[in-house]
Amino acid sequence: MKIFSQLPALVTLLLSLLLSFNISATNLAIDPTNIYPKVKFETSMGNIVVELDRVKAPITVDNFLMYVVNGRYNNTIFHRIMPDFIVQGGGYDAEFGPIKLYDDIVNESGNGLKNELGTIAMAKESRPHTANSQFFFNAGDNTNLDPGRHWGYTVFGAIVEGEEVMAAMAEVKTHYDESLNWDDVPVNQVLLIKATLLPESTE
Repeated sequence: MKIFSQLPALVTLLLSLLLSFNISATNLAIDPTNIYPKVKFETSMGNIVVELDRVKAPITVDNFLMYVVNGRYNNTIFHRIMPDFIVQGGGYDAEFGPIKLYDDIVNESGNGLKNELGTIAMAKESRPHTANSQFFFNAGDNTNLDPGRHWGYTVFGAIVEGEEVMAAMAEVKTHYDESLNWDDVPVNQVLLIKATLLPESTE
């Protein structure tokens, strides 16, 4: 009977150990010692590689890499595209179902990085600390997204390969989707097939 009375505590201990193992495994996977990690996006229009900046945006980069290494961005769509402005994704699968989210993160938009052409930044709601999974590529120099008297949108890296792919994505035909009540939805889906954290360069 004593063993049975201790079962809840044993289950709690096992669950804690499993959670600790999963957290440790994820932390190892995102390699916190890599200051400028690179992520490869395999999209339906070609490949894009971004270099992220852990010095300027450590919280944002670690959050983004959690989605990458756990496969949350695989088989998702770029659901909002505006020429000369942004290419936004990271929130929905091909059926427009929302992906599973982690907690919202602190806004790091005051880090000195600007929303310039070819950079990658986090999307958010009107409130400042509401970024989670959605990100966008800047398809133009968007100074209006930088912080000033109000919070901005956190830039946390830049495209280092495939900027022409992003530029082509920014020009796809879009429309107003009545079923979703959304503007700027691509007529033909632009897919993010897979996002991969690349091995750290030894150069």
